[in-house]
Amino acid sequence: MTDPYDRSDRFELLAACDAETLVAHADAVVEGGTEVRVLQAPTPQLVMQQVVEPVARQPFNLGEVLVTAAEVELDGEKGFAMRPGKAEKPALSGAVVDAAVEGDHPLAEEMVGSLSSAAAERDREQRERWGETRQTTVEFEEMEDHT
Repeated sequence: MTDPYDRSDRFELLAACDAETLVAHADAVVEGGTEVRVLQAPTPQLVMQQVVEPVARQPFNLGEVLVTAAEVELDGEKGFAMRPGKAEKPALSGAVVDAAVEGDHPLAEEMVGSLSSAAAERDREQRERWGETRQTTVEFEEMEDHT
C-alpha cells in the first residue's frame, strides 16, 4: 500500500489521481487565501520510459512518453507533480497538492484521504480487469524440430 505522506509514494498517487480531484483540491487551497508561486510552469515534455526486461532482468529504454511537469512553492514548501500526457492544469494542481501535504496545510488531511481513496479504487479496478482478462490466457507448447 502506498503512503501519501512519503514523497515518492505521493508522486505516484498524484500521477494516477483523476484530474478533477487534483484541480478541486488546488482550487480550495488558492480560494483559502494561500499564495502559490509557480517555479516551473506546467510544460509538456518527452521523457524516456525505462523498463526491466523480465528474463535477463536488464533495464532498457522502451520509448519516449509525453508528460507534463510543474513545480510550485506554497508557504515556503516546494511541490512538484508530473502527469502523463499533455495535462497542464492537473500537473500544476498536483504540485499544489504536493506542497500542501508536505507543508501540513489545513486541508492536507482531506487531500491525503482523497489520494488514498483514489489509489484504492484504481487498485480495485486493476484487479477486476486482471480477473476479466486472465480467463483469456493462451498457453503455447513448444514443438521441437525432429528433422
